[in-house]
Amino acid sequence: MIALIQRVKHAHVDVAGERVGQIGQGLLVLAAVQPGDTPQRIERMAARLLGYRVFSDAAGKMNLSVQAVNGGVLLVSQFTLAADTDSGMRPSFTSAAPPEEGLAGFNALVEAVRRRHSEVATGRFGADMQVGLLNDGPVTFWLET
Repeated sequence: MIALIQRVKHAHVDVAGERVGQIGQGLLVLAAVQPGDTPQRIERMAARLLGYRVFSDAAGKMNLSVQAVNGGVLLVSQFTLAADTDSGMRPSFTSAAPPEEGLAGFNALVEAVRRRHSEVATGRFGADMQVGLLNDGPVTFWLET
């Protein structure tokens, strides 16, 4: 599993003009499921997302997690993170999970995060989504399990 996380002041997802998810301060998480992602990998990613220290403490150091600052988590599926871009001028998506497996893995990630954290919003799997955000920092990290 791959996750691109961004520390945000706020973020939202719209589908066909409808707002389907939004948060205030917190993390926007773009997530890609890969073939063979196990329940253990998904649980590990959920723990990392909620525990990763990217928010500043009183001394200005990145020492606080999204849970410590009571921030929101906006989870958005993005299979393109798993693209193979090593050759040619068109990405290959063979390293991304097929849609059915991707949906199951993404839903498992959402449930794992919701079991541990109260403010969780999502995009809509497989939809043409418009994502808006105010990146804070900017602070962006690539996580893999």
